[in-house]
Amino acid sequence: MKVTEHIKQANGETLFSFEILPPLKGQHIQSIFDNIDPLIEFKPPFIDVTYHREEYTYKELENGLLKKQVVKKRPGTVGICAAIQNKYQVDAVPHILCGGFTKEDTENFLIDLDFLGIDNVVALRGDAVKSETYFKPEKDGHQYASELVSQIQDLNKGIYLDDELQNSSKTDFCIGVAGYPEKHMEAPSLDSDIHFLKKKIKNGATYIVTQMFFDNQKYFDFVAKCRKEGITVPIIPGLKPISTQKQLNLIPHRFKVDLPDDLIMSVVKCKDNKTVRRVGVEWCIQQSKELIKAGVPLLHYYSMGKSTNIQQIAKEVF
Repeated sequence: MKVTEHIKQANGETLFSFEILPPLKGQHIQSIFDNIDPLIEFKPPFIDVTYHREEYTYKELENGLLKKQVVKKRPGTVGICAAIQNKYQVDAVPHILCGGFTKEDTENFLIDLDFLGIDNVVALRGDAVKSETYFKPEKDGHQYASELVSQIQDLNKGIYLDDELQNSSKTDFCIGVAGYPEKHMEAPSLDSDIHFLKKKIKNGATYIVTQMFFDNQKYFDFVAKCRKEGITVPIIPGLKPISTQKQLNLIPHRFKVDLPDDLIMSVVKCKDNKTVRRVGVEWCIQQSKELIKAGVPLLHYYSMGKSTNIQQIAKEVF
């Protein structure tokens, strides 16, 4: 079932969902199941599965030259989605990136998802690899998420890259995209960011999931701006509880989001990460309750491969 259909059938009730990371190469899928199992009691209508593109390393040869090697640390998004739907009878939502994909790669990826009966995808540009300062698309790949959305929507119309195909079948993907309440790190302003978000909706996206935020007012203001610009699709808030003191520096640096002073000072006063986790859980509980009171369609949690704190939050909220 499509994400938008789940939201419609909820009749205004706030739903619960979460996002997982594929395990590192060499780990068993049971590690995924172990993190999903404690959260199934909260009846998630769908589970997001991230996609991690390849990275590059350079190995020095005997002659002193460097050999470029491709390393993929977290393979298996498609397989994990199939396993989730088979084991839990819950919709899996794979992320698909511009980075690391040619248009042909994208089409083949989508065909495999369609064969598996997967109805939803989240279309993302993806980040630059560590060896690049700025994002660089593959040759014959997409530069922007809006272009990726267009290709997915073309398949929904039965339009494939090979225009000589006869009697091609149509896919029926529900397309989600990312929104940034505090703007994307590369956007010159929030208004310009929303301008391009609107383009993704125009090209076929039917719902938005936000980047994490820790101040609900940022989300409320973002939604108001989107609605003013004519964006009417569901805007799902994405939440992540703080769990370590290190994240006070890591999250603003990596994700370019602000942390409220009250949260910062509460974490700074903690003697250990066990106490930090309690602070993070309580903060996220209060965020969740306020968002539910405001009538959000769904709360989406970034579990980052660990479900214990998400379970604690969900028990208090759902």
